[in-house]
Amino acid sequence: MTESTAARKPRRSAGSKAAGTTGAKRTTRKTGTAAAKGSETELVQLLTPEGERTEDPAYAEYAQYVADITPDELRGLYRDMVLTRRFDAEATALQRQGELGLWASLLGQEAAQIGSGRATREDDYVFPTYREHGVAWCRGVDPTNLLGMFRGVNNGGWDPNSNNFHLYTIVIGSQALHATGYAMGVAKDGADSGVIAYFGDGASSQGDVSEAFNFAAVYNAPVVFFCQNNQWAISESNEKQTRVPLYQRAQGFGFPGVRVDGNDVLASLAVTRWALERARRGEGPALIEAYTYRMGAHTTSDDPSRYRHDDERAAWEAKDPILRLRRFLESADHADEGFFGQLEAESEALGKRVREVVRAMPDPDRFAIFENVYADGHALVDEERAQFAAYQASFAEAEGV
Repeated sequence: MTESTAARKPRRSAGSKAAGTTGAKRTTRKTGTAAAKGSETELVQLLTPEGERTEDPAYAEYAQYVADITPDELRGLYRDMVLTRRFDAEATALQRQGELGLWASLLGQEAAQIGSGRATREDDYVFPTYREHGVAWCRGVDPTNLLGMFRGVNNGGWDPNSNNFHLYTIVIGSQALHATGYAMGVAKDGADSGVIAYFGDGASSQGDVSEAFNFAAVYNAPVVFFCQNNQWAISESNEKQTRVPLYQRAQGFGFPGVRVDGNDVLASLAVTRWALERARRGEGPALIEAYTYRMGAHTTSDDPSRYRHDDERAAWEAKDPILRLRRFLESADHADEGFFGQLEAESEALGKRVREVVRAMPDPDRFAIFENVYADGHALVDEERAQFAAYQASFAEAEGV
């Protein structure tokens, strides 16, 4: 596993400028469906789609969290996003080739994941969904370990406590409750670490998420809820899920909510640092809505052309998070062609390694699903196993004809 040059920074001291922040000013901008309706929503942005650093004083409370970021760290963030995207593209191709049963792509969400992931400390604990490949990268999980579950040969592939990165959660929204409970334990232990729970806009409609918000608020749990609003919960658009921007839901539970430009890696990094430091100081939960876009399918079993228009994707491609940071690196003379060429070679090497590792994995045991359902076995499971065995045997019989 290669390490990023954008390493996690140690926690700021209590006397630092950022540590004293308890809130933040935010400007209002028209975004997405809200713009279409003529209403305005708040959006924290530090790097424009054209790759220019913003100087708006309304962002100052957040901007201070990345004010001292170095060119080396900026190149590291870019490297993280490029390699994560390459890994994701390789996994998608492997699924199409029959090597994986399914894959959930993060295409377009790299800035939200890398920015927030690099905001975490080593002793923080992360509860992901099944799409946080970039966060896993930031936490030091070998990307090839993510693929075993999607091939059907294991139930995860890594020890959650080795990287403080929980196993992928398939049940929508349940990890928000797990994270809240863990954070309550952290507080009772007197630790100053933080917890972050990832979920999507679709999961925000789940009761588990609302229950997690309520428990976290009442018990002042040191947890950050990070919602990647990629506009579509499979085929359901935001308009069919909520009447208000998602970040505003936090107000009803008594803690702050912030909407950040999820295609802006600097803003995602800054706002998550703010929220985690706030949690570590004992100031309770916060909700971050990373306003981004799922440029690919929900999973490889989905066909987004059935429910959204190509011009919508084209509009968001102009806000591509990787292109945005590259423009800034080039305009600020923070990176040259040598850097980009070396990264391309590293990207090719990563893709090759991913292909080799996956193809060396064993084929999944087709009958493993029937094991460990009951401790002492069960007649119905035995019947289902026999039916499945007969079904499998029918293919062999057909081939022999």
